[in-house]
Amino acid sequence: MASVDLEKPFDYIVVGGGTAGLVIANRLTEDSDVRVLVVEAGADRSADPLVLCPGLVAGLYGKDEYDWNFSSTPQPTLNNRVINQARGKMLGGTSGLNFLMLLYPSKGNIDAWAALGNEGWDFDSLAPYFRKFATVHTPPQSSKDTCGLTYHNEDLAKGDGPIQVTFSEGYNVTNQAWLKTFAEQGLEVTTDPRDGRALGAFVNQTSIDPVTHTRSFAATGYYTPEVAKRPNLVVLTETLVSKIIFNTTTGEDEPVATGVEILTKTGEKRQISANLEVILSAGTLQSPQILELSGIGNKDILSKHNIPVLVSNPNVGEHVQDHPIVCQSFEVADTTPSGDVLRDPNVLNALVGMYQSTNGGGPLGQSTISVAYSPLVDKTGIVSQQAKDELLSSYEDTLTTPDAKEIKKLVASADEATFQFLLFPTQVAIPDVPKNMAEHLVPVLPENYITVMTILNHPFSRGSVHISSDDVHSPPVWDPKYNSNPLDMELLARGVEFVERIVDSETEFGRLLKTGGKRLPEGLVAKGNEGLEVAREIVRRRQISVFHVSGSCAMRPRGEGGVVDKRLKVYGVRGLRVVDASVFPLEPVGNIQSVVYAVAERAADLIKEDRKGRL
Repeated sequence: MASVDLEKPFDYIVVGGGTAGLVIANRLTEDSDVRVLVVEAGADRSADPLVLCPGLVAGLYGKDEYDWNFSSTPQPTLNNRVINQARGKMLGGTSGLNFLMLLYPSKGNIDAWAALGNEGWDFDSLAPYFRKFATVHTPPQSSKDTCGLTYHNEDLAKGDGPIQVTFSEGYNVTNQAWLKTFAEQGLEVTTDPRDGRALGAFVNQTSIDPVTHTRSFAATGYYTPEVAKRPNLVVLTETLVSKIIFNTTTGEDEPVATGVEILTKTGEKRQISANLEVILSAGTLQSPQILELSGIGNKDILSKHNIPVLVSNPNVGEHVQDHPIVCQSFEVADTTPSGDVLRDPNVLNALVGMYQSTNGGGPLGQSTISVAYSPLVDKTGIVSQQAKDELLSSYEDTLTTPDAKEIKKLVASADEATFQFLLFPTQVAIPDVPKNMAEHLVPVLPENYITVMTILNHPFSRGSVHISSDDVHSPPVWDPKYNSNPLDMELLARGVEFVERIVDSETEFGRLLKTGGKRLPEGLVAKGNEGLEVAREIVRRRQISVFHVSGSCAMRPRGEGGVVDKRLKVYGVRGLRVVDASVFPLEPVGNIQSVVYAVAERAADLIKEDRKGRL
């Protein structure tokens, strides 16, 4: 049947059945007259217990059947360490192996997208799509009892979308102490983080189905058995797209995308036609790879790999942004809960048994990470406006691009979150050359720890991702260029200094840590006159990625670094769009899962509008 289906041209071909790609496929095939093909390199893991169980996520990393498992080039500002980047290789993409955190961007953050030349991509325009993708469930009483949740606004929780969103149960004294300690620093959340104006500590929502206690992700939400039965939707798994096919002889002034070349799991090469559009949703590291393999990109890079230049655009694969995250682990007191107890096979097996026998009961069906958004902070607390302006002014000569000017406004604002802090329930190891993400998460030290993570929401640094050969099987070269703008290091170091205020023995949170206990990195305490330099060294030793790579096919005017226009159409060709995190002109605040869903939902509406315009 598949062979017959593939002979007939599709209206749309979606390259990548990940977080964004399945949204597009679902929404377009709501119209029975529209025929859609999805081509996904991974398999369908939507019923896989390892994917579905929230607490077993570490078991996915580094395994070829789940994870593309990319690695960066050595990073000079991080002691030449290599940084791992887990990417989902399955239907549902990275929504199938992320940490299930649902956070939302700020109003100023998304309004900056519009300010960079993307009319219609402001916060108010995108807001309906954050409701469209999700069904938000009322918090359980146990969560309210433990963490308050007084800021949770039920009026913002409308929506009946495919992704199930809830607060977990299982919060404990560490979450309570986190909230109280940040409140004592003047960082208590007073508004719902979804309204675009939140600062302070809170417990975030998660993409977990509260009935089954399983991961709710693109494959289970947007590709349900009912959707899979649609006769106008065909999904090919374990199939690679090697390039996009173009017609250059139509008489049009630009090449027209007419289909794709695929490689089946048996090694067969064939071409499939698209009547209307090809939609590229392969992700930030692989969408530019496929563009370059198809002849769209920097002519010097294409020529180096003997690829004929179809469209010369040096912006393809550039402007890559990624949230840097600095992980400091602290040994806990004997009575303080720590996820490190899972190193004991007997404990893990008991919890797996509990999960299986009680319809998802126990810790493995939960996510109890807590969050805090903060403006610029340092060892003194919230940095004064004068000190902030002086710091930014001292790096003025590095802030000349449109991106940098918008980010500067966000960092300068007292109402925007420069940092996101995370409370993570286990120790985190930082090998110099990690084989995969699991090496960060599997406990290697005998003591029990919890980790405080410092994330820079708006990095000024920009990296790149480009092909390493003309073979689609060769992974692209990803160079995030962390802290290549030195201001990023200065900001991160100040965030690390602030962590000392949170873990101080006089705070509620600090009292949960072991007196005189160990910390990672060992022996480095960012206090006193040398605190800032020590903090820089902590960044060099303990910064990794937090999986939020974006921006490699940026939406903005072509002359200002753009690869796609405000309707997500690729410049220089017709019939080709990009819909995934690679189009983000500026990285959003916090975890980006919600923004990927919202952008994909809006993109589906744009594609539908354009189809109606053709009829």
